[in-house]
Amino acid sequence: MENPAAPTGITRRRALTVTGGVLATAALAQTAAAFPAAAAAQDADAIVVGHGLAGLVATAELAAAGRRVLLLDQEPEASLGGQAFWSFGGLFFVDSDEQRLMGIKDSRDLAWQDWLGAAGFDRGVDDPAGQDYWAYKWAQAYVDFASGEKRSWLSGLGVQWFPIVGWAERGGGLADGHGNSVPRFHVTWGTGPAVVEPFEKKVRAAVAAGKVAFRFRHRVDGIVTTGGAVTGVRGAILEPSSAARGKPSSRTVVGDFELHAPVVVVTSGGIGANHDLVRQNWPVRLGTPPKTMITGVPAHVDGRMLAITQAAGGRIVNPDRMWHYTEGLRNYAPIWPDHGIRILPGPSSMWFDATGKRFNAPDVPGYDTLHTLKSITGSGYDYSWFVTTQKIIAKEFALSGSEQNPDLTNKNILQLLSRIWQTPEPIEKFKNNGVDFVVASTLPELVTGMNKLTGNGLIDLPDLKRQIEARDREIDNPYTKDVQVMGIRNALSYPGDSLSRTASIHRILDSSAGPLIAVRLNILTRKTLGGLQTDLSGRVLDQTGSPVPGLYAAGVVAGFGGGGVHGYRSLEGTFLGGCLFSGRQAGRAAAAATAT
Repeated sequence: MENPAAPTGITRRRALTVTGGVLATAALAQTAAAFPAAAAAQDADAIVVGHGLAGLVATAELAAAGRRVLLLDQEPEASLGGQAFWSFGGLFFVDSDEQRLMGIKDSRDLAWQDWLGAAGFDRGVDDPAGQDYWAYKWAQAYVDFASGEKRSWLSGLGVQWFPIVGWAERGGGLADGHGNSVPRFHVTWGTGPAVVEPFEKKVRAAVAAGKVAFRFRHRVDGIVTTGGAVTGVRGAILEPSSAARGKPSSRTVVGDFELHAPVVVVTSGGIGANHDLVRQNWPVRLGTPPKTMITGVPAHVDGRMLAITQAAGGRIVNPDRMWHYTEGLRNYAPIWPDHGIRILPGPSSMWFDATGKRFNAPDVPGYDTLHTLKSITGSGYDYSWFVTTQKIIAKEFALSGSEQNPDLTNKNILQLLSRIWQTPEPIEKFKNNGVDFVVASTLPELVTGMNKLTGNGLIDLPDLKRQIEARDREIDNPYTKDVQVMGIRNALSYPGDSLSRTASIHRILDSSAGPLIAVRLNILTRKTLGGLQTDLSGRVLDQTGSPVPGLYAAGVVAGFGGGGVHGYRSLEGTFLGGCLFSGRQAGRAAAAATAT
């Protein structure tokens, strides 16, 4: 069943689902019967746990090598593709055709410099027992991949990208510190669904060919080991569910199962929907865990398989590394519980803490997510404010998510071009219907609305006016001491930003740019940066650094590779790519390990 709130008009996916479903139905009974007959002691050559992007990629690689695969997930078929389906589809490439078209000079060396500056690996990089030993090696391999075959591989599968490259996570101000020195955020034409599609297509074709069998509503509760080696999984069969994509599904148990294979690949995702687990692992360096957060992933992203895999001998490293966004909006039309949407901001909105104090650099929109998160928690409150104008949001605000970008998701060029002369409809809907927006003609009216929204009266009109006017005086010259204004001018010098992501510089209190808008920003849970430690083959390692026989992991559950390929921070556009790369590595290695 399709989610009515999901992107509309994605005819390629619906055709794929219907066609693949017919083929799968015809083949499923034959496949289910054929697997045990092939080998009495095992049900398949490999079991993949988790049908998100990494699981689909791993399954496709195994099937391409001729292996028989069982693909399990606790969710119904509607959620095939996992969180990747909901994503904006951003991918990190280095020295791409799109970058060169925009006049961007990038290189593997510059990307590696940026990756190291962001990651800050400091936990035993040179020690085979260190938490960062394999993470560092995965980072090297991933940057090679992103500057090498990644684009051509995906292009060969039919994936395309919007020609204007985005500039995300611009960093903390130093060349060798955190951040992207140049734009590298490539938005997939078709967003997240278009990233998922080629791998879903491969897996459905493998189902039709009798190489893969889906096992929806199969919740893994344990990994089976025999003589020290992983030999399968066991768990509960959940009742059938008609829950739409992203909606919570029933947890009613109607049976149990135990399935056997010489290889198990865990691709079950992170912990973003489990706020208790997020707070349990919250690092001291990011301040006090927020009492209130909104959720950027569906409820099934619960982190269960981390502890289950650890019980089978796997080592969890860097559990305190995580990636949560600071610009979250409460969704006025939620799909999952506490559903939040992130603003992808341009550089011009002024950013204030809950008390109305302007943040210092690098806590400006689009620069250093985790530093800003620390500043917000350090303020003693769980939210912050953008103060901006209609002129700014019309050009600079984008919303993360395939369903929030119907023009890109549905490949509608006319609708995409309409962004030139009007505020995108999803932005206007949030402005008009979202609980986090305050719109006013004058600053006194805006402050009244801000204090009414929070009910705490923390915003002082004279002080807020003083700070805004001070910033506004800095735009009269083409040079300034205000770091944010410097950043706006820097953005306007990049054609991609001046074309689509940065409003012409103006005074916030210029009435012709209005109305004035204040946006309450909530902390939005999203990604797990640590996880199961794996070697470059995706084999899960134990506490001694030795591979657990028969056990592999990929995607978010493995920290996108090695238990933390990003280190402490992400350069953005690297989450989907991490699932693609680690899923491919694990799938190919598991296929080689089961060759006869």
